[in-house]
Amino acid sequence: MNDRFARLTLMRLAEPGDAVMGRLVAAHGPEAVVAQIRAGRLDAGFTRWFAGTCRRGADGRADDEAAAKLDRILASWTARLKTADPGCDLADGERIGARLIVPGDPEWPTQLDDLGDSRPHALWLHGEANLRFSCVRSVAIVGSRVATPYGTHVATEFGAGLSERGYGVVSGGAYGVDGAAHRGALACDAPTVAVLACGADVTYPTAHHDLFAAVRTQGLLVSECPMGVRPTRPRFLVRNRLIAALSRGTLVVEAAVRSGALNTAGHATGLNRHLAAVPGPVTSDTSAGCHRLIRQGAAACVTTPEEMIELVGAIGGDLAPEPRGPVFSRDRLSPETRRVLEAVPTRAGAGPAIIALTAGVDLDTVLSCLGGLAAAGYVERVPRGWRLRPSAPPDHP
Repeated sequence: MNDRFARLTLMRLAEPGDAVMGRLVAAHGPEAVVAQIRAGRLDAGFTRWFAGTCRRGADGRADDEAAAKLDRILASWTARLKTADPGCDLADGERIGARLIVPGDPEWPTQLDDLGDSRPHALWLHGEANLRFSCVRSVAIVGSRVATPYGTHVATEFGAGLSERGYGVVSGGAYGVDGAAHRGALACDAPTVAVLACGADVTYPTAHHDLFAAVRTQGLLVSECPMGVRPTRPRFLVRNRLIAALSRGTLVVEAAVRSGALNTAGHATGLNRHLAAVPGPVTSDTSAGCHRLIRQGAAACVTTPEEMIELVGAIGGDLAPEPRGPVFSRDRLSPETRRVLEAVPTRAGAGPAIIALTAGVDLDTVLSCLGGLAAAGYVERVPRGWRLRPSAPPDHP
């Protein structure tokens, strides 16, 4: 059995993210681990290590409990051996046009190594893009499946805005925020990566059939599950670690206090990735999780794609422009001229001396400023002095 066949077998035996299996593979390699499971006997050194992780006291009872626990784990793996057929899995993948990548392959994203013992054994990829290149500069966008129109709009804008600036968009392909983020990237003819909690040959949710077809054309569907596997809640939660690990940072657009998106946020924090959240209406339950992340200091508050890029980009090299209000026509006047203009009455005229007294400037300054303001159309001369022109330049850009 070669390395690829061994990894396909392990994908069938253990659930995604199984850290015990991951540690065993790291210590002995996938082929040796499959052989040990087939023999029904794990390496003695690994058994001692596992007992050490479970030891709580000086008596031997902890060792006995650890041995019993490891026996149960081994039994669960052994029970799945009959369903493991790596040759059939490879054929199923080829049938739909998917490809298998393993650690060490040119397309393998090395940032997944940060997952340690929960690193996937292999990944199924279904699509035209290159996974490593698509994720080398990428942002994960996650949020509520039941997104509000506000959340859908924001996710689409961020998906498009990040794509236009050369950043890949990673998400989970779900309803709501996920789908909107993917569509924003696709609208810019940019690659996007959808990380699934099911087999690469399973369309879930089924209503996203057309969306996934578009993702395969421009980007990638990614799965660490064997072919044909259906999604479950635990698989969704474990899948979230891949979304966080693949990207430079995670953006939470809308999330209630018990949203699965907060699980992804937790993985991002644990992996030392950047975490950001978009604020929403304070009356919206679907933004309560975002507000909590921001209030606790766990996430940066971002409102534009440029601000997200500033967070995840090169230090000092991807700064977002400072938001500024509109420039009004009066803003272009000098401070003294603005003071004189504010002192000119609206209806009844006033002489230069009265205007100077009101503005707190000398008479020569008033006379000089009034001439310029008259030429610009702000004031006009009347029998009783000066007043604002009814048709003065509007106070807007």
